[in-house]
Amino acid sequence: MKLNEAKLTKQELKDLTKKYMIETYERFDFIAQTAKDMYLYDEEGNGYLDFYGGVAVNSAGSCNEKVVEAVCDQVKDIIHTFNYPYTVPQVLLAKLICETIGMDKIFYQNSGAEANEAMIKMARKYGTDNYGPNKYHIITAKSSFHGRTYGAMSATGQPDNGCQLGFKPMLPGFSYADFNDVDSFRKLVTDDTIAIMIEPVQGEGGVRPATQEFIDGIKELCEEKRLLLLFDEIQTGWCRTGEVMAYMNYNVKPDIVSMAKAMGGGMPISAVCASKEVSKAFTMGSHGSTYGGNPVCCAAAYAQINELLDRKLADNAKKMGEYFMNKLKDLPHVKDVRGKGLLVGVEFDLPIGLDIKHNCIDRKLLVTLIGTSIIRMVPPLILTKADCDKAYEILKESVQAALAK
Repeated sequence: MKLNEAKLTKQELKDLTKKYMIETYERFDFIAQTAKDMYLYDEEGNGYLDFYGGVAVNSAGSCNEKVVEAVCDQVKDIIHTFNYPYTVPQVLLAKLICETIGMDKIFYQNSGAEANEAMIKMARKYGTDNYGPNKYHIITAKSSFHGRTYGAMSATGQPDNGCQLGFKPMLPGFSYADFNDVDSFRKLVTDDTIAIMIEPVQGEGGVRPATQEFIDGIKELCEEKRLLLLFDEIQTGWCRTGEVMAYMNYNVKPDIVSMAKAMGGGMPISAVCASKEVSKAFTMGSHGSTYGGNPVCCAAAYAQINELLDRKLADNAKKMGEYFMNKLKDLPHVKDVRGKGLLVGVEFDLPIGLDIKHNCIDRKLLVTLIGTSIIRMVPPLILTKADCDKAYEILKESVQAALAK
C-alpha cells in the first residue's frame, strides 16, 4: 500500500499514535494533510494561517515550487551516498553559502542540535590544538537554547528548568552569564575559557534580541581575551531577522556560526561555517556525519537559499516585521512586543498565553507559546500585510476570549 493511499480517520491515527509512538509533543486536534505557501491544510481542507512556519523552517513558503522541483530532480539521480565521493549539490551549496555570508569553510550536519554540537567540538578542538588540553571552557547565556543532545543541552543556559530537567549531570565545561550584560560574561572568563557562544536573538528565551552595545562588547572581550565568538543562528539565520544572517545586523562576524531550520526548506540539513584558521581544528577523522551533506537535502537547500536571496525575503522580513510588531502593540493587555524581522514575540501582562494559543488554533491561526505569557511567531518570510492584518484580528479575538474565560 502506498502511504498516500492510506485512508485513516483522525481517530484511527490518534489510536495508532497512542499505541506505537513515544509522545513528547502537545498534539493539535487535526491531521496535517497538505501545505502551500502561508497555509497548512487539515483533513477537511481547512486552511490554517501558519505563523509557526514549521518552527522557522518554511521561510520561502511551504512546499516552495523551486524546492520541490530540486528534490524531485535529485532523487532521480542519487538519494544518498557516503561522504567520500564528490557530489555536485554538496559542493555548489558550500560555495553559495560561504560566498553569501562571508565565511571560509562549511561542514554539513542534519539538525540544529547537531550543528551546535559540531560548533562546540570545533571550538574545543581549536583550543586543545592551540593552547593545550585545559582550554575547553565555553560561556553561554542564561535562558539560551542550543538543542537537546547532551553537548547542546549542556550549553543551554537553563540549569534549573527547561530541557535539562531529569537529565543531569550535564557535560562539564559550560558557564551561564546574563544575556545582554557584557560584565556578567567577563566575570566568568578563566584561563580555561576558549569561547563565548550566544544567539543573536534568544528564541526559546522569550524572543529577546541582543543589543548592539552587547554584541560590540562581547566582540571586544573575545579579542581582548583571545576567545572564539560563536553564534547560534539555527533559528535566526537565512533572512529571518531582516539580514541574510542575524550577525549582519550588528556589523560583526563570528569565528563559527551554526545554521539549520530555514536552510533546507523543510528537508533535514544543518551546517557550521567557520573561518579558515578555526576550521583547521577539524582534521581527517576528527568529525563526521553519515547523512550530513545528503545530496537531496543539499539540492533542496540550494534551491531554498536561492529563493530567499532572489526574492529579497530578508528585506520583506524587515518590512513586515516592523509593520506587524507595530500592530501587535494595540492588542489588549500587551506588556511588550519585541523581536527582529519576522522573529516576533508578544508578551502579555497576564498568564493567559496557553488560552490565547488554543483560541488561535480554533480560529485557524498557528502560533507557539513560551512560558505562560509570551506568544512567539515565526511565519514564512513571504508574509504580506493582508496576512499580518488577518493574524492580528485572530489574535485580538483570541485574547478577548481568553479574558472572558
